[in-house]
Amino acid sequence: MDPEFAAALAEEAANTPIPSGPPTIEQIRASFVQHVITPHKTYHEQRLPSPSSYILQDKHISGDAGDILVRCVTPAVEDGNKKFPVLVYVHGGCGVVGSIELDDFHLRRLSVDLQLVTVNIEYRLAPEHPFPAGIEDCYTALKWVAENALSLNADLSQGFLVGGHSAGANFATVLAHMARDDPFFEGRQLTGQLLREPWVVHPDAVPDSIKDEYKAIEENQNNPPLTRGMLLGLYQIYGAPPTDPRFAPLLYPSHAGLPPAYFHVMDLDPLRDDGIVYEKALRAAGVKTRIELYNGVSHGFHLNFPQITLAKNVREDLKEGVRWLLKRGD
Repeated sequence: MDPEFAAALAEEAANTPIPSGPPTIEQIRASFVQHVITPHKTYHEQRLPSPSSYILQDKHISGDAGDILVRCVTPAVEDGNKKFPVLVYVHGGCGVVGSIELDDFHLRRLSVDLQLVTVNIEYRLAPEHPFPAGIEDCYTALKWVAENALSLNADLSQGFLVGGHSAGANFATVLAHMARDDPFFEGRQLTGQLLREPWVVHPDAVPDSIKDEYKAIEENQNNPPLTRGMLLGLYQIYGAPPTDPRFAPLLYPSHAGLPPAYFHVMDLDPLRDDGIVYEKALRAAGVKTRIELYNGVSHGFHLNFPQITLAKNVREDLKEGVRWLLKRGD
């Protein structure tokens, strides 16, 4: 284990009371705010670019079950006619916890640093809104971006990316499949996927052909911040059938024709092999891929502990990965 990560985990454990019983959904969400959203947001808040360097717009778009909030950030430049690529981003939290606040400040920084539009989606959560409510909200938002790119100063031909972390990366993989197969996106297809520590299959639905490759869920089952027990509990709350490809995108019958994908995978993560087997499946289907594996750290460590050296490395690699998806790199 990375020494800085180990020290940060030990300090957090020493300052966190041991729960007396199974947590309620309210307690799970409060813990996520305390240990994930707050440290990540605070870190980036202290490093925000000048407010004059970007334009922030909160849009409420019409969904099947009510309005969906999307937070849009566009770089501010002297040339008001300048257009930018766009990244549609989905927050993590297993479809149960999290909010638009998790990645808000980080996405503002990315928008300015990389000169691209970011669209951050606030989707419905389980158990109040079980699967596939969150996916449906995100797909509605993705279609809205495709139709309203010009109002955001976005040019889809420069890059139309979808991405996220953990559950957000799961959602992104599903959205990519849905968009590939939907005539609505003809002439405005996605051009890249940003997949950070994705889940792609339920442990009970792993195909026999890859079971020997899918070991991390057991090898890393007790590694915080996300243990196997926590993961399976959240899956249950999310309420998706384990074999539904909209929950387990590895099970889609074909991955051919998907846009290029950039992956982040953590070696000590129970979900490590999700990213590895999915990258392999995409590559076998002819999809261009690039994958980064980080040793000594576990799931979402860069959110809980954004100040440690490896978290800084992850953020720098992320920017290079986005540049690669936008064909600005090699």
